[in-house]
Amino acid sequence: MSLLDKPSWNMMERSLDASTLRQKVAANNIANVDTPNFKRSDVAFEELLQGQMNANTPSIDGYRTDPRHFVIGKSTKLPDTEIKSDNSTAINNNLNNVDMDYEMSLMAKNQLKYNTMIQQMNSDFKKLRTVIGGR
Repeated sequence: MSLLDKPSWNMMERSLDASTLRQKVAANNIANVDTPNFKRSDVAFEELLQGQMNANTPSIDGYRTDPRHFVIGKSTKLPDTEIKSDNSTAINNNLNNVDMDYEMSLMAKNQLKYNTMIQQMNSDFKKLRTVIGGR
């Protein structure tokens, strides 16, 4: 069993991947702000993760010493990110629905989340190095 194969680190890694994809999607939306008939996209990950966590699962989690063991309790499989397009709205005369201010605020919010997750991972690695005996 790897030291880095922990559910919390796997979730953090998937969250960082979703954040990276969200930044790319927002940049693509901004790049197409003047493109006629362009419809903005957004990344759904947190909603899918919350839905999976709220699913009816037993409250007991079994301890697995081998990855071949059955999962008892909550599944450790994390949802995949989804890119969703908003085809129902249009805010410009050219039927484009990209709002530059909204996209820029989403990028800033996403950057703050990403930086926070990186700080948390750095803190976890620092604690792991301390436990192992590093400095």
